[in-house]
Amino acid sequence: MKILIIQQRRGIGDLIIFLPYIHAISKKFNTRVSLLVKESSKASDLLADDDHIDEIIILDKEKDGLGGFFKLSNELKKRKFDKVFIFNSSLRYSLVARVAAIKSIHQYPLFRSKDNIVHSAKIFTENVIDEIVSTEANLKISDTNNNFDKSIKHICLAIAASGPTKIWPIQNFIKLSEELSKKYKCKFYLAAGKNDIDLINKFKNSSVGKNCESFEDLSIKKTLPIIKNCNLTIGNDTGFSHISAALSVKTLTVWSDSPILSYGRYTSRMTTVEPEGEKDSTRHNTLGKNRIPFSEVLSKALKLLN
Repeated sequence: MKILIIQQRRGIGDLIIFLPYIHAISKKFNTRVSLLVKESSKASDLLADDDHIDEIIILDKEKDGLGGFFKLSNELKKRKFDKVFIFNSSLRYSLVARVAAIKSIHQYPLFRSKDNIVHSAKIFTENVIDEIVSTEANLKISDTNNNFDKSIKHICLAIAASGPTKIWPIQNFIKLSEELSKKYKCKFYLAAGKNDIDLINKFKNSSVGKNCESFEDLSIKKTLPIIKNCNLTIGNDTGFSHISAALSVKTLTVWSDSPILSYGRYTSRMTTVEPEGEKDSTRHNTLGKNRIPFSEVLSKALKLLN
């Protein structure tokens, strides 16, 4: 049996959140599944060692939009899928599946406007496979790199994010690292890319800069064994924080400007800090990065490290 799963959201965090349901479908039908995803999800890097995955099909510009409708349909038709699971409410993908001659089509209710990403995926999958599915995501990697010095604390800092309103000021990460270094001998790993070079350089030029390494020149796949060996990840609501939790690393996430009930409560491995005045209420346009209580972040970081 050949199964296709369509997950067209663009974020790394989105892909991580859908992993339990991808794995559950694979296990239910005892077969590897193919994924249709966007390049920005970094699925090729994240799932390279996942034995539930058969093929990753990238939804690029040529296959996206109205102009790519028939190109995408034809590519899927060539693969002769028996079933498709569509994790969205789009009529487009329903029609694509039909034109691709996929006989068994499972999809969210059409034209639903907004949803809780976790609840919708869980309910949808459980209804189809008739089994309870845990929301905990688990990334599988073959390179575990166990050569880390166990006498020091290895701390991943996810200092960047998809937009400036979600980024806790870099000065706070520097101050936090200084405070943690008073308690422990630490090494810090800056989870950020080339587009975040200003943040990276500010940290490198600080008093704790001599004790850090940056991910700026590494692929996502190369960062996975490093994160896996960290004692703690501290960061914004960004892909690296979700990767960390999926690698079973304790993860402390600062929640400034995105829906915490959708993205921050699906895993027990993630501890959160919200802006002052918020309680499970952050969402887009909360604009709370300057209301994050530093003392709470420090206190929770120390507790998690202990």
